[in-house]
Amino acid sequence: MAGNSFGQVFKITTFGESHGKAIGVIVDGCPAGLPIDEAFIQQELDRRRPGQSSIVTQRKESDTVQLLSGVFEGQSTGTPIAMVIYNDDQRSGDYSHIAEKFRPSHADYTFFAKYGLRDYRGGGRSSARETAARVAAGAIAKLLLQTLGVQIHAYVSQVGHLQLLEDYKALDFSNIEATDVRCPDLALAEEMIQLIKTVRKAGDTIGGVVTGVVQGCPPGWGEPVFDKLHADLAKAMMSINATKGFEYGSGFEGVTLRGSEHNDLFYNDEGIIKTRTNHSGGIQGGISNGMDIYFRVAFKPVATIIPAQASVDEAGEAVTVVGRGRHDPCVLPRAVPIVEAMTALVLADHHLRQRMARL
Repeated sequence: MAGNSFGQVFKITTFGESHGKAIGVIVDGCPAGLPIDEAFIQQELDRRRPGQSSIVTQRKESDTVQLLSGVFEGQSTGTPIAMVIYNDDQRSGDYSHIAEKFRPSHADYTFFAKYGLRDYRGGGRSSARETAARVAAGAIAKLLLQTLGVQIHAYVSQVGHLQLLEDYKALDFSNIEATDVRCPDLALAEEMIQLIKTVRKAGDTIGGVVTGVVQGCPPGWGEPVFDKLHADLAKAMMSINATKGFEYGSGFEGVTLRGSEHNDLFYNDEGIIKTRTNHSGGIQGGISNGMDIYFRVAFKPVATIIPAQASVDEAGEAVTVVGRGRHDPCVLPRAVPIVEAMTALVLADHHLRQRMARL
């Protein structure tokens, strides 16, 4: 099975299935001497773990991480860092009813079409449980970026029709963790929570948008052709389960502007080159320009729902599928730390590539 690794210099490889013994990740390329704060890694995992509130899946996993290698006396050694998270609350029997059935809009059929077999227990590798390994690796990338003054924030900016319209610069990021839905507008957050609860009660699901913001990224990160910084960010975000779209800077709205309106004019601010506007989203020509990087990631409604749906089985016969098990009515709250983690992995990789380019 290809496609289990991400990154070039700061590289990760994840392993494990939703209902297997464990999931985990190997981080290769982390520089030696980086202080590794295990409590911080666990804190990041706690933000993603299931069962943390009434508006997410009620699967009960502690997501306790164990570091197996690559760290000595609290510092990275420069060798591969291996981390494992054991699964504690598997209920594989919840999925026996779809052992031969394909859930609509799920990866069931495409996995079967590709491999001729599939792990129907929670979706196997297609399950969002795999993203816990990414968050653990992303925490190490965050620790590296923090030494450089790079800060990453993500938050829920839309659930269904409820949309946060304020510019990110007007928001108090300290409010992101103040509510279960991780929207920094507390009043809107409460509306979002009630909407998710209503949808959940109906046995349905709902999608939305996560906004990401990077502050303190220096100019010069990214490659000018195939490995553009925004292209790698797009790949990172689109690799997360349930994502349907990515835009950065002015995004699709930018097409309504003329060049004279959209261009970001440069000026010198006491020896630092800046732009007066930031329609570019902090990236020009695939390379960071020192301004804030900001982007939006769209997430679809979760495919597994309770109401009966028409489908087919592995023999192509018509069947009815009824959702069972424990699923998120909305992935947005738990997607926030995943978006941050994938952002950190991209930036850590490009930081190390830039450092090599300037030797």
